[in-house]
Amino acid sequence: MAATRDEDDERRADSLEALMRSVQQGDAVAYRALLNDVAGRMRRLVRRRAPWLKPEDIEDLVQDILLSLHQARGSWDPARPFLPWIVAIARARLADNARRYARRAAIDLATMDLAETFCDIPTNTGAENVVNLLSVRKVMEGLTPKEQRAVELLRLREMTLSEAAEASGSTIAALKVAIHRAMRKMKATLYKD
Repeated sequence: MAATRDEDDERRADSLEALMRSVQQGDAVAYRALLNDVAGRMRRLVRRRAPWLKPEDIEDLVQDILLSLHQARGSWDPARPFLPWIVAIARARLADNARRYARRAAIDLATMDLAETFCDIPTNTGAENVVNLLSVRKVMEGLTPKEQRAVELLRLREMTLSEAAEASGSTIAALKVAIHRAMRKMKATLYKD
């Protein structure tokens, strides 16, 4: 029975390689079939490697893998096996996701040190919220345009450093410096009595 299972696995792998060859030649029907097959395999792989993820997070990762497959489909060498190639892509996307999660957790921890910008009265009225919004705007006005852009991208839009660097046309190092300076200035302004 083990030989039969191995033969089935080999037949499925050969089928995927045949589909991928057709995809590289522009066959849209083969492309849909390949994506459907790969999506199912990748869902199982992601569930096995990251069982703590929510179903929607698993689906996001699968979509990232499929997008990577789409972008790299021309780089696959038909002389090489397809499954190890797509699994390598999946591992890279899983690693990217883990790094993104770690960065966001670090940002959350870093922002816990910031003072609240809202008043200490147990309930805020609409007028108090307007005053708080005006305080935040005033603090933001004291920042340079680069610092304002860094706060907007990294804190308000919650982008990663690489995403923010691409969106702003800046380097990651420059964004790190800008957000550090902005947070320092904002803390100093907010802590003034």
